Amino acid sequence: MMSKRLSSRRSRIGAVLAAATLIVLGATGPATNAAAEPPSSAADFSVAAATFTEDFNGPAGSGVDGSRWNLEGGDNVNNHERQWYTTNTNNAALDGQGNLVITAKRENPGNYNCWYGRCEYTSARLTTANKFTQAYGHYEARMKLPRGQGMWPAFWMLGTDIGSVGWPNSGEIDIMENVGFEPNTVHGTLHGPGYSGAEGIGAGYSGPNFSDAFHTYAIDWSPNKITWSVDGNLYQTRTPADLGGDRWVFDHNFYLLLNLAVGGYWPGDPNSSTQFPQQLVVDYVHVTNTAGGGGGGGGTGQITGIGGKCLDVAGASSANGTPIQITDCNGNAAQNWTVGTDGSIRALGKCLDVTAASIADGAPIQLYDCNGSGAQRWAVSGAKDIVNIAANKCLDAVGNSSASGTRVQIWTCGGGANQKWNTP
Repeated sequence: MMSKRLSSRRSRIGAVLAAATLIVLGATGPATNAAAEPPSSAADFSVAAATFTEDFNGPAGSGVDGSRWNLEGGDNVNNHERQWYTTNTNNAALDGQGNLVITAKRENPGNYNCWYGRCEYTSARLTTANKFTQAYGHYEARMKLPRGQGMWPAFWMLGTDIGSVGWPNSGEIDIMENVGFEPNTVHGTLHGPGYSGAEGIGAGYSGPNFSDAFHTYAIDWSPNKITWSVDGNLYQTRTPADLGGDRWVFDHNFYLLLNLAVGGYWPGDPNSSTQFPQQLVVDYVHVTNTAGGGGGGGGTGQITGIGGKCLDVAGASSANGTPIQITDCNGNAAQNWTVGTDGSIRALGKCLDVTAASIADGAPIQLYDCNGSGAQRWAVSGAKDIVNIAANKCLDAVGNSSASGTRVQIWTCGGGANQKWNTP
């Protein structure tokens, strides 16, 4: 989007993983003859810790928490946007139901003057500059987007050194941008020296009409690597190798921004089909840090368990509901798992999932579309347990069997060999 707003935009966590407190009920899991390792405790987990948790709770009509957010006012000639950003609850307020609502209106109650003359629209732009900044981690917002020609919502980040080095040398990370004429596509983009504005490095993700329902938009940022996902579906990875020799500037603290622009070079201006007011509704913004100072998770490869067998998608099928099993390691894609910093574990473009989001002992594990739910949130412990956070139970090979084709389930953590896994 850019800052002081201002250069170009195009031209521009889910439920935070909480350390699980395991409830160990003794020998309630499947019988085992193997020497049991102690079950994991909360201290064993190399999971991300919440650093910024904004759920927008408060009375309807109230403003955002001023200790976390700034409201930036003014217009933006650089992108030729048409709105005036106000700094009050006229355009950014809580709805009393746990959401922030940023509203774009066709109005000019303050007789504001924009770069093109008398302003035609108002909206809002929020930042965490000088209040929350961070390098690396998992950054996620759950939002319902506005609709219509000329709408331009964004969830993005700017380098904290923008005041001294300027844009784009400070770096810009666009976590999510959408333009109204593409209701089924969102974009993730990097801007830096030599790759800014229309030359930004990025990609789009096509899905449903993103104005019809809430979706989660996230990045996982580690040294020399940033990945983008929508509803847990990874769609883009960028590293310094993508910059053609230009400088990677994503190695220092950034701050967050949320805004709803109206018009501009990229989306074009509203027309007679555009209905006002329009709203960007934000359920939450969650940020975590990552174990080891950047990256936490993010490994890709085989997951091996009892008897040295590999965690495997049965039949190498990517169909929803495909059971997960252990079998002989063969190196195919059905055994190539990515342990994400967002708590997901993925193969074949889908997520390891507890069937029907059950928390009961014996609930089978399947492959399913990534949706960011608790049924797909896992933590890997130092004791080699893979724990479903929502259920507070361990990934378990049924019957303590190492036979090929043995299905996996969740079960109360007991420290047996059938619950120990080597992850990438």
